[in-house]
Parts: sequence; structure tokens; C-alpha cells
Amino acid sequence: MAIKRESGTLLEPVATRVKPPPLYKVLLLNDDYTPMEFVVHVLRKFFGIDQEQATQIMLKVHTEGVGVCGVYPRDIAHTKVEQVVDFAREHQHPLQCTMEEA
Repeated sequence: MAIKRESGTLLEPVATRVKPPPLYKVLLLNDDYTPMEFVVHVLRKFFGIDQEQATQIMLKVHTEGVGVCGVYPRDIAHTKVEQVVDFAREHQHPLQCTMEEA
């Protein structure tokens, strides 16, 4: 960046840092009705998780009540939540998916 002179004052470039956007965790919540196989399918389909890792997350959801599917910028996290909830409703499952700031 060029250095400008105004009224005898030397203006030097100042590096400004833009704060990265906040990230959000996408969470699956446990319920007593959604089959475990369906949860694994959702994790693979919408989050690109392999079979083994999807099974581990599904078991965490089952035993602890909640599991993290991924961490994304706000708009992507919101889209993933909507996709999962819509897909679950289409297949008549009460699976809940939410997001919270990481």
C-alpha cells in the first residue's frame, strides 16, 4: 500500500484483521423412536462421515443424549439442521437436530 502525505502528515498503512465468523456446532438429540440405522444414514448422507465414525456419533447420541455432527459457519450449520429435520420428517421420524455456537 502506498504511503500518502496529507498536510505534512505521513500516513502509514495499518494492518487490520477481520475477525473470522463464529462457528456453530450441529447437534443431534436422542429420542426413543428414531432407529439407530436411520441416524447413521443421516450422518453419512448430510455430514459425509464414514460408517465407523457415524456409528460412534450415533452411540454417543444414544448414550449421552446429544452428539456433535460437525462444526460450521452459521449459514451452513443452519442449512444442515434444516436438511436433517426435513429428511427425518419425510421418513416419519422425530429426530431433532439443533445448532449452538461453538
